[in-house]
Amino acid sequence: MDVTEYIKLVFTDYTLRTITLGTAILGAVCGMLGSFAVLRKQSLLGDAISHAALPGITIAFLITGAKDSNILLLGALLSGLVGTFWIRGIISKTHLKSDTALGLILSLFFGFGMLLLTFIQKQPNANQAGLDKYLFGQAATLVESDVWLMAIVTSICLFVLLLFWKEFKILLFDADYTKTLGFNTKFIDILITTFIVLAIVLGLQTVGVVLMSAMLLAPAAAARQWTNRLGTMVIIAALFGAFSGVFGTAISASQNNLSTGPVIVIVAGFFVLISFIFSPSRGLLFKQIRFIKNRRDLQLHKTLSFMYHIAETHEDITHPHTIKILNNFQGYTKGTLQKLADKHYVTLSDGNWSLTEEGFKTASNLYNQQNDNNE
Repeated sequence: MDVTEYIKLVFTDYTLRTITLGTAILGAVCGMLGSFAVLRKQSLLGDAISHAALPGITIAFLITGAKDSNILLLGALLSGLVGTFWIRGIISKTHLKSDTALGLILSLFFGFGMLLLTFIQKQPNANQAGLDKYLFGQAATLVESDVWLMAIVTSICLFVLLLFWKEFKILLFDADYTKTLGFNTKFIDILITTFIVLAIVLGLQTVGVVLMSAMLLAPAAAARQWTNRLGTMVIIAALFGAFSGVFGTAISASQNNLSTGPVIVIVAGFFVLISFIFSPSRGLLFKQIRFIKNRRDLQLHKTLSFMYHIAETHEDITHPHTIKILNNFQGYTKGTLQKLADKHYVTLSDGNWSLTEEGFKTASNLYNQQNDNNE
């Protein structure tokens, strides 16, 4: 399936249109809320919440006996919130650190959920078939009502973000200062966490319990490489998440036997990889380029400073003894000397060098700075 055919199918095929819209909306809301989890250094929170949601799904099924997605997701939401507040309680009431509390709740809830899931699957009830799809997700089960639910939750989330933007921003970077301003930090913190739980629960049907944390964190991690501004980061993360959903769905639809959820996560991971390498401020490529440039500049400065020292301490700078000193200097290379000549710091004539007026002035400043630093 080529791109043109896929675009036509998005507008004509109900299932593909529903899945594409659903994954795009899910990616956008996960990107927005994941930004706060990443900046608050709570990356494991998404993993813990998604795994903590599994018991809620199984208990909701045991109570109702039906696979109504709204009821199952409601159970997941309640279970996720319980797990979240248990984590907060463990951190505040004990001496355990956050990573320990997150790992503990993740393991306990997921183990309990798997136990209930195994119990359900051994029951003589055909209605439980497919319940394990919540482990890895199954985007094909999305229907229009699910997309509308995602759109409504995303709209509410965006409204709350705009309404409490100042409070969220201050709390994110300086919780103590937020308290001194009179804001209810506990309420704001609970509000952010609740929406993160809500976004994770919405994605369980599409991406699944196991991979949902990647969907929450990958767009935000990628966006963090491109900017230092919170607002810009939230927008970029939402775009990365939405594109991950659309491209992942397109790749999955174009190939046979490719699950949509894992493909979406791989695409999101690809965005992270590209960002880590090519972002101008933090990317590894540009860091390496800046490192090489700084090293070359240092080499030029060392050579220029040394040439100034020779000019100051030798009356005849074209004397063979002086040239020998220069040639033995580690920072001296023909390439370095040529670059100095290109900058009009040095002139070359018949294999001999001399400092220009501009070069002498620059070298004098560098030499004096070097001596000041040594002192």
